[in-house]
Amino acid sequence: MADNRPTPRAPGKVLHITSLANPVVKEIRGLSLGKNRKASGQFIAEGLKLVAEAVKAGWTIRRLVHATRVTDDPLVAQLAATTRTRGGDVVVVSEAVLGKMTRRENPQTVLGVFDQQLTDASAISPGPASVWVALEQVRDPGNLGTILRTVDAVGAAGVILVGDTVDPFSMEAVRATMGSIFNVALARMTSEAFTKLIAAWPGMSVGTHLAGAVDYRTVDYEGPVLLVMGAEQAGLTPALAQACGRLVKIPMAGKADSLNLAVATGVMLFEIRRGALSIDA
Repeated sequence: MADNRPTPRAPGKVLHITSLANPVVKEIRGLSLGKNRKASGQFIAEGLKLVAEAVKAGWTIRRLVHATRVTDDPLVAQLAATTRTRGGDVVVVSEAVLGKMTRRENPQTVLGVFDQQLTDASAISPGPASVWVALEQVRDPGNLGTILRTVDAVGAAGVILVGDTVDPFSMEAVRATMGSIFNVALARMTSEAFTKLIAAWPGMSVGTHLAGAVDYRTVDYEGPVLLVMGAEQAGLTPALAQACGRLVKIPMAGKADSLNLAVATGVMLFEIRRGALSIDA
């Protein structure tokens, strides 16, 4: 029988870096650019909470970077030990060097460099009560991060990014998730591939659209549910709107004619998951 367990990595090193010109500093700083994240398959998570969430969730950590002054913090020391055990390096730097890495004047005292992790589209196998969210051509990293956080909050299964979308592993998007990116399945696919997936979806596919004649609150959302949301400005493309099994509308009473994408997605998710949510949970 084949052994499919990952090959253990040698214990990581501890590096003390003081120079802004150090190659490690330049490499980590470079991850703020999308082309470098794409080439390396890595990304940055900033802040002790986010790094701890990622490590706890089992994401592969390549480098743990922390300011010298937090070396003796119990959680930082624990994360450093875990990082080295898993084969990642611990990089100890001044806050000036941390600011250089993150391009921020007031950087967090801890950051982690992790491998990106995406769910293969072929592995999406919705259970009878599961909810997935598909986002077509979302552009704003803050919106995407907030949606991932909301998906996590309601216990939905995951998010599918359709077509040309913002990078979910950008520093802005990761920060906006508040750690939820490490708890939610995330997949990417082309519009063509998604059209095939929605056609074969075993339950309800529903999209929000101005042409929707049905109040979203009157629908019986039978799982598995695929919620399809469009881009911030244009909404769903005509092709994807036509592919949805049902189009609904969120009624509004004020003068605004639309909702922010993350807000609209949140409204829909809490309605779809209403029966599964309890304050006693």
